Amino acid sequence: MTKFNDTILKAFRGEATDYTPVWYMRQAGRSQKEYRELKKKYSLFEITHQPELCAYVTRLPVEMYNVDAAVLYKDIMSPLPAIGVDVDIKAGIGPVIDNPVRSFRDIDKLGTIDPESDVPYVLETIRLLTKEQLNVPLIGFSGAPFTIASYMVEGGPSKNYHKTKGLMYSDSKAWFALMDKLADMTITYVKAQVKAGAQAIQIFDSWVGALNAADYRTYIKPVMQRIFSELRDTNVPLIMFGVGASHLIKEWNDLPVDVIGLDWRLSIKEARALGVTKALQGNLDPAFLLSDWDVAIERTKQIIEQGKEQPGHVFNLGHGVVPEISPERLQKLTAFIHEYSQK
Repeated sequence: MTKFNDTILKAFRGEATDYTPVWYMRQAGRSQKEYRELKKKYSLFEITHQPELCAYVTRLPVEMYNVDAAVLYKDIMSPLPAIGVDVDIKAGIGPVIDNPVRSFRDIDKLGTIDPESDVPYVLETIRLLTKEQLNVPLIGFSGAPFTIASYMVEGGPSKNYHKTKGLMYSDSKAWFALMDKLADMTITYVKAQVKAGAQAIQIFDSWVGALNAADYRTYIKPVMQRIFSELRDTNVPLIMFGVGASHLIKEWNDLPVDVIGLDWRLSIKEARALGVTKALQGNLDPAFLLSDWDVAIERTKQIIEQGKEQPGHVFNLGHGVVPEISPERLQKLTAFIHEYSQK
């Protein structure tokens, strides 16, 4: 194995680096023909239950694109069966939950997770990757309580989260009980990932942008404060990310996180002007990779230049890789980011 490349960990910690490191959300998955072939045989959950196969899928984009980190292949729904949630990932739909949570009684029935017995395959995949297969850091992850709750309450994906917000506004006892249950699950699950070898953690609060800042402060921020505070002793970089949540950036800057992931709606320059002091991750709109190459490169240059104004920038997309983006484009983009940022 070649020398271990820890550049991205330095950037996560806000340290100066020789070049801008890069990884892509959903870099392992639907845009790769090798992955699409596997999905003809196996479901997402079936892949994650086979450590050797899951490690291969996780490792593949590192080898294909020369990115500076691997991100564990799994879904934010992966730990939910352990606490009693019947979830299935349905093609073309996403997570579907047959027993949605709608009351305090439903929440009270939820159990706890014991990662070593409930998700041993996740931990074994991490061990395989970090002990034998990777020369770059492995990023583990978990969904945040609001985003997980949105699937649990709605029963699946939603465009407006009306049922979730309805429960939040109408029954604060039930809501905060659900937040506490999911916080306990997240903390336990993440600590097990780090113990197994994950070298950074991203918490996805993908849909929390559906809330305004005042409601975020009341209903969500306390539980996020607890999660990140309890994860500090893992001594790995902690990344916060959400979509359509630019209005919450200052709230995230207050949390004990190391890195804030930006989607494409807020530039790095604008985030710094708002007083954001953390390391930043992002934030090319994935749609640029479906545009003319020259157009994509001009926007990429702008992001790199803004990121270089102070130490602590990791290049990423503003959300995940979409299936239409070719692996060749990601390979070419990675090479450009590495070369251009060294100048």
